[in-house]
Amino acid sequence: MNEWGKVPAHEVGINEQLGRVTAVFQKQFRVMTADGETLSELSGKLRFEAMTKSELPAVGDWVIQSGREAGKGRIERVLPRSTQFSRKAAGTETEEQVICANVDIALLVMAFGHDFNVRRLERYLTVAWEAGVTPLIVLTKKSLVDSVDEFLSEMETVAFGTPYFAVDSLTGDGVTELRDALHPRETIVLVGSSGVGKSTLVNALAEEQLMETGGVREDDERGRHTTTHRELKRLSNGLLLVDTPGMRELGLWDGTEGLAATFSDIEELAESCRFRDCQHVEEPGCAVQAALADGKLSRERWDSFLKLKREVAYAERKQNTALQAAEKEKWKKIHKQAQARTKLKYQKR
Repeated sequence: MNEWGKVPAHEVGINEQLGRVTAVFQKQFRVMTADGETLSELSGKLRFEAMTKSELPAVGDWVIQSGREAGKGRIERVLPRSTQFSRKAAGTETEEQVICANVDIALLVMAFGHDFNVRRLERYLTVAWEAGVTPLIVLTKKSLVDSVDEFLSEMETVAFGTPYFAVDSLTGDGVTELRDALHPRETIVLVGSSGVGKSTLVNALAEEQLMETGGVREDDERGRHTTTHRELKRLSNGLLLVDTPGMRELGLWDGTEGLAATFSDIEELAESCRFRDCQHVEEPGCAVQAALADGKLSRERWDSFLKLKREVAYAERKQNTALQAAEKEKWKKIHKQAQARTKLKYQKR
């Protein structure tokens, strides 16, 4: 199984096997094992004990499953995750969605032109750093703009040393340099909006036509969305890629450490404030307000930091409420099962 990534320490019982989840459907999971691919379901025990959906298998998870017949399996448990790339589930306030697990590198994909947005890039960076995943910035569709220098200069104001690659997946410009930065058996997730060229980039990295791609609309320079679900693919060159559908929302689920890494410039300024509990509003000796006044810190970046910080704080409050509710529901189930067993016991007497 080494060809499917870094295998965590595990114990496999009799009639059990190790596997890695490569795709998630409504009630079934595609799992790659040493014996080949299986289409697996959750065991009743795992389904019952999971307090939240985030504890159920996600793409990239290593799992232990029991085999019932060829090509089918039952997932008994999920092994501990080394990293977890999550977001607030779209349309909810209290539910975490695990995009993928056990990821090593996140390719944060934006396109030159209309899709380029440094505020969105700050959000992507925060999510990646919080997940414990190394981010690489990939700017696609290089041939659609006359000059990339203006875009790169703006990107560098928020990237702060994060490696970046300007590529054109159709011509191959910049793709070799990106491919050389990636290594076999590393798990890599591609994150970006619909139509930024993620599927075309996967094909370029694979050097073969693996993914269906759409054309580019002339009115807004955007490609057509082609990926419909998350899937872990092993390329012939050994790379492990998780392609994701374009995400209109990438709500922060957790982000305290991610914010500190993404906005390290603001964190450093805050350390120079006269007062440790400075709120960076009207306090004397505030280094942040001084940097805003002399232009060293842009108002747009400061506002973006405050917005994401409020979003993280709100998500944390909602998480505490949701976890309390999940714990209460779990004990209600246990109590009902105990009552049912007691009733059955007395009926047999």
